[in-house]
Amino acid sequence: MSDSTSDAGDLNAVLSRLSTIIESRRPDRGGDPDASYVARLLHRGPDAFLKKIGEESTEAVMAAKDLDLALHTGAGIDVGRQRLVGEMADLWFHCLVALAHYDLRPADVLAELRKREGTSGIEEKALRKAFAREGS
Repeated sequence: MSDSTSDAGDLNAVLSRLSTIIESRRPDRGGDPDASYVARLLHRGPDAFLKKIGEESTEAVMAAKDLDLALHTGAGIDVGRQRLVGEMADLWFHCLVALAHYDLRPADVLAELRKREGTSGIEEKALRKAFAREGS
């Protein structure tokens, strides 16, 4: 069994390292669009990486639906789990590219999740709506 504190540290370290690599591929930091997929996405601008986020989101949903079917039929569960993890990794990766474009880091998202921790989703959504109403 894994230690959740260790897992959290590992996750943070992996996201931090990957984010640093992605940021180094930004064309404004010397990333070469002819030599790097990330630099090419960033060079093409938001439409390119946002389209990839949409595609990967759809693929993750499809993989989850297929896994749900496998769980109900008992066939192909391991393959389904592996596919879902792969699609989620693709989605997270492209989200990290978007964060880099907007000068944000995974730590910013983790800080937001920490802020929401212990708050029910219903309460959190109601608070966001209330703040939106006050701001308009």
